[in-house]
Amino acid sequence: MTAHRAPAGTSAEPAPAGAATPAGLGPETLRGARGATVTSPMGIFGGTFDPIHYGHLRTAFELYQLLRLPEVRFMPAGNPPHRETTFASDALRRRMVEVAIAGQPGFTLDDRELQRSGPSYSVDTLRELRAEYPDRPLCLVIGMDAFLGLTGWHRWRELLDLGHLVVAHRPGWEAPATGTLGELLAARGTAAVSDLHGRTHGRIYIHAVTQLEISSTEVRALIAAGRDPRFLMPDGVRDIILDTGCYARKDGTRG
Repeated sequence: MTAHRAPAGTSAEPAPAGAATPAGLGPETLRGARGATVTSPMGIFGGTFDPIHYGHLRTAFELYQLLRLPEVRFMPAGNPPHRETTFASDALRRRMVEVAIAGQPGFTLDDRELQRSGPSYSVDTLRELRAEYPDRPLCLVIGMDAFLGLTGWHRWRELLDLGHLVVAHRPGWEAPATGTLGELLAARGTAAVSDLHGRTHGRIYIHAVTQLEISSTEVRALIAAGRDPRFLMPDGVRDIILDTGCYARKDGTRG
């Protein structure tokens, strides 16, 4: 089934009224994020960012351009339910994200999950954002591996009542065509960017992004082995890591 997959020419689709265009990658785009109209979608890019690296940033930037998003909000997870702990402190992870996205128009930091007690469930974050922006499309960005495990998420059926799902995957991955997820894609999948602009929620958009073979787990292991993470992340993030020694321990204890 291909109807839900984004074709190569999707990014050339005419922009709907009020949406930022890929050409608007200067300060005017950031002004659009702050004063966005109700039809301007918000991208929501969550993760532990432990640490943030160029793999995260490139994925967010490609979707920012392709989907004509005036704003992509980076949301560090406070208490991710799929992990027992994070290795760097909340304050350090927040600072690393802040430094990593500095200077990129349209990229913003939202630390609400770090401020919230209890597990960081995506459905709770979307519900909060929907209350704040009742008429604005919300686009939750997840990876294909996360999408394949979607039925195990907390209150997963409510996600599409609150926003869209944007699934980023490596070239060559195939979305499921059968089972619960296959049925969901048949009913909710779209290949049209305009669908994400024209309604506030309810669609699933799948797109192959450039995948840099970088993972936070591998970055931490490299640093713990005494190697330099240069060119895997922005220099400012590297400086924080080296200055604080937050990933220098080989026993995996919290930094």
